[in-house]
Amino acid sequence: MPDPRIEQTLPQVLAKRVAELGDKPWIVCGDKSYSYRAVDDQSGRLATGLAGRGINSGNTVLLLLPDDIEIIHCWCALAKLGAIEVPVNTHLRGTVLNHVIDDSRARACITESRYLDRLLEREEYPYLEALIVAGELSAVQRVAVERRFECIALEACFDDEPLAPGDNAPRFNDVGAVMYTSGTTGPSKGVMVTHAHSYEYALAVAENLDLNSSDIYYNPLPLFHIAGQWAAVYASCIRGATVVLAQGFSAKRFWNDVRQHGATTTFLLGAMANWLAQLEPQDDDRNNPMERMLVVPLLPDTEAFKQRFDVLVCAIWGSTEVNCPTRSGFDLVDSKTCGYICHDRYEVRIVDDNDMEVPPGVPGEAVVRAKEPWITMAGYWNNPEATVKAWRNQWVHSGDMLMRDENDNLYFVDRVKDAIRRSGENISSMEVENEINAHEPVLECAVVPVDSEHTEQEVKAYIVLKEGAGAFDHEAFIRFLEPRMAYFMIPRFVEIVDALPKTQTGKIQKFELRGRPNSKDTWDRVSAGVKLSKT
Repeated sequence: MPDPRIEQTLPQVLAKRVAELGDKPWIVCGDKSYSYRAVDDQSGRLATGLAGRGINSGNTVLLLLPDDIEIIHCWCALAKLGAIEVPVNTHLRGTVLNHVIDDSRARACITESRYLDRLLEREEYPYLEALIVAGELSAVQRVAVERRFECIALEACFDDEPLAPGDNAPRFNDVGAVMYTSGTTGPSKGVMVTHAHSYEYALAVAENLDLNSSDIYYNPLPLFHIAGQWAAVYASCIRGATVVLAQGFSAKRFWNDVRQHGATTTFLLGAMANWLAQLEPQDDDRNNPMERMLVVPLLPDTEAFKQRFDVLVCAIWGSTEVNCPTRSGFDLVDSKTCGYICHDRYEVRIVDDNDMEVPPGVPGEAVVRAKEPWITMAGYWNNPEATVKAWRNQWVHSGDMLMRDENDNLYFVDRVKDAIRRSGENISSMEVENEINAHEPVLECAVVPVDSEHTEQEVKAYIVLKEGAGAFDHEAFIRFLEPRMAYFMIPRFVEIVDALPKTQTGKIQKFELRGRPNSKDTWDRVSAGVKLSKT
């Protein structure tokens, strides 16, 4: 049973697990294991030390840390203080990193020595004053840091005594995190997340995966991301499971890791599942302990994936702003669904540009309203204008284009900004990508709109080929697609690239591709004289 709403703070949930499970492993990282009790004790000692250095309830604190036990200790310690964690993508640097640092208004950053060069690239910060550093600093680093910041060793922040519960303990409706979403048309925005909100997100994953205390959860997603921190680590805490930190996804080592740890469940992005599906079939593919997977979005041939690896698969839809208003269970209605609406907790509408609800079968933007308090975003940090825009007409606007059927099953169509308009038709870039990925030489792809010389837009595909695929036959590629999709969806432009720009979670950053002009390496179906059949 879920914890009562007023008891859905991380310190409360962790305290319950310690009372129930004590020395059971919660976190496995490399060859080390950390029990619920050990993490609770260490984070409590760290909370005392941080409080002694001026970090208090309501303060924002940046976490620029790798996927190791330190970020778990810091997350739990800040929660015990009632402070607000600001996890930072470890790939950020330069202007984008500076925006997160400044916008968060954090005066302290807990980081590791490997990231110091990024923080030292800039001479002055308007708010940042102190660096709490894990790992050894070289003599040169120490001089450079101490010239600019108060420098504290993280290990020196662990007090002899854990923090005693007191007036600073957070409530379920207090903001516990500011999570910065990937900016596409402008600077990234910090989503204010309450403790109840993060609990609800983790619980949604736990419910969908049927997570239980006997499970070992394999987590390949980074801990600065909600799908790593909440969907894996927090969901495991709620259900008393053990979570393995993979410290990054690797298709080549995935099944070896799963077998080594006896992992029974996981959460994969669709691209990750696709990479597993692209592996050469092995005789022992079905010989693994993995039982249940959450895959977002589903693969076009989910049934074949399930049969090959002998796993159950479920789906979900959500975001940092709207939480997770859907479930699917393992009895999927098809390989395109992202679940059915949870009417006991949420209202979901599919609307047009004027926020008018559209009928089943018609794509539109998904807007969400919660029936329980504090489980969708509390707004954008330091950005009231964006908050008002997102909450217009009293619904949180997701920015996702979905479609609903008569039974309230939802189908993800595209990001609103990624949809393509051609020949008077709206095209889902995701649907085109699914078919392109089915072509044998293709490893992965991204489909974006480009301006047409006539009106509306043309379809362009950026394609990464499998290793050893050889020369790409563009006309054979077009003939492969013709029977699989409407003529107006077939790309006019194709560009073979070595890699696609991605976030650390494996999401393709299409906004970088949308702005690229065609180059000498871009193949043009029209110029090549390859004509389409419109039947």
